[in-house]
Amino acid sequence: MAETLLQHPVLTNFVYPFLIVFFIVFAVLEKTKILGEEKRQINALISFVIGLIFVSAVYPKIFVGNMILFLSVAIVIVFVVLMLWGFVFSTKEGFVMTSGMKWGLFAVITIALIIGILWASGVSGRVYDFLFNQSWSEAFWTNLIFVILIGVALAAVIRSSGK
Repeated sequence: MAETLLQHPVLTNFVYPFLIVFFIVFAVLEKTKILGEEKRQINALISFVIGLIFVSAVYPKIFVGNMILFLSVAIVIVFVVLMLWGFVFSTKEGFVMTSGMKWGLFAVITIALIIGILWASGVSGRVYDFLFNQSWSEAFWTNLIFVILIGVALAAVIRSSGK
């Protein structure tokens, strides 16, 4: 696989971790005003030193790198969920969905999101094999579908008799 300039080890092992720590520490110092009002130079200098100390340590750098990767994936997942949620639960003039339609679409979106996460993480084949290509899977899924159908039928009967 070809390595780009942005993937160079100097950048990924030193510059990026330094920049993220520098900016986070600087932002915290600016927001909290621990060192006083209008002390940007001192905040920047302290952030610079903390960033350099951080880059010299191996384990914290690896830990923060893994957390940043997790955060990036989590932000994308939250963004997709909120976009789909906005499409489903929008209440502007025009088409208004009933409560049942909203919850049905919510269930479909949740299932699609779980499938998307499994696919993106690369474990979808193993999960599919575990759930559907086992000796017990045919009987399990058949029984589960029957239990769900009986539950839906009972809920419909109870709801209609309560009116």
